[in-house]
Amino acid sequence: MASIRQRPDGRWRARYRDADGREHARHFTLKRDAQLWLDEISASVLTGQYVDPRAGRAVWSTWVVGWMDAQAWVLGTREAAETAVESVPWASRPIGSVKPSQVQAWVSGELKRGLAASTVRTRLNYVQMAFRAAVLDKVIPASPAAAVKAPRARRADAAMKLLDVEQVAAALDAAGDFRGFVAVCAFAGLRLGEAAGLQLRDVNFLRRTLTVARQVQGSTIKAAAIVPPKYGSERTIYVPDALLEILAAHVDAQRISRPDEQLFTTALDRLWNRNNAGEEWRRIRDAAALPEDVTLHALRHTYASSLIASGCDVVTVQRALGHSQPSITLNVYAHLWPSAEDRTRAAAAEYMAAVMDSADSVRTETGKAQVSGLAQR
Repeated sequence: MASIRQRPDGRWRARYRDADGREHARHFTLKRDAQLWLDEISASVLTGQYVDPRAGRAVWSTWVVGWMDAQAWVLGTREAAETAVESVPWASRPIGSVKPSQVQAWVSGELKRGLAASTVRTRLNYVQMAFRAAVLDKVIPASPAAAVKAPRARRADAAMKLLDVEQVAAALDAAGDFRGFVAVCAFAGLRLGEAAGLQLRDVNFLRRTLTVARQVQGSTIKAAAIVPPKYGSERTIYVPDALLEILAAHVDAQRISRPDEQLFTTALDRLWNRNNAGEEWRRIRDAAALPEDVTLHALRHTYASSLIASGCDVVTVQRALGHSQPSITLNVYAHLWPSAEDRTRAAAAEYMAAVMDSADSVRTETGKAQVSGLAQR
């Protein structure tokens, strides 16, 4: 039900009732503007895009908490989402009042504060997810973050840090009691949380395998918790004997005996987490004289590069690293595989070498026959 009536002051009052019977009204100087507004409302109702104007009054900080509570997220994802949605400057304002230009300004401001482009992209992704959910819930008619441009990430070949064999050896030498932890990251490609979540039963010394069945999430001692690994990351890794020897020595030194006992803990028998493991790695990095921008995760990248350099295909590397899809592996490590030009050149060289060897063999046999004939004469 909708109507337009002129008020005593000459302005036009347009009103309508929504599906819940609530009345909405606006005032216009011109009647045609009032009619145009009602036409737009009617069109949005017919197309299923109608949004109650009052819904957008919900404060961002309140609405977004309810949205996050409804998600089936693991602890790490929840923490990342909270960091993102709490960093916006419109936290105390109505969600319907946020403009695209303000979202773009926030993105630019995060970059100016010195955050890495990849970090800003991740934060923007969570904010865009929240706005999309608000659109689906008919809280706002459109997402102000839909067309916002994310900062360009550095090329993988430029951003990725790989260690050479001398650097990895130096890190192991400087690791001390943390040697086993460093070793499973360097020679099994484990993520920090996966290494922290290892238990004695995950190491099969007879079959020479390492099983990833859990991880530690949380960046502090209080928040650290053992949870299932990332989606698609459960896996069994075939590891070298030398790594098993390091782990066997660690188990013996730490007197680890129960199958469900954590393989790596701090001196106070606490779980390693993102903060304290990162601090320990920085100590090792300084002692080994490694560049300051080399993180513990660089060991995982170095492990992947060693598999690729040894000729492993994409699926093999994907399974070893615990990526849910081969496309993820390619997105991260494609630059490490030989290019088409390299493969073409190598294949042609191998083919040519075989031909030339064959030609040399024919010439040798012909020469021998000629020599033999001359001798018989």
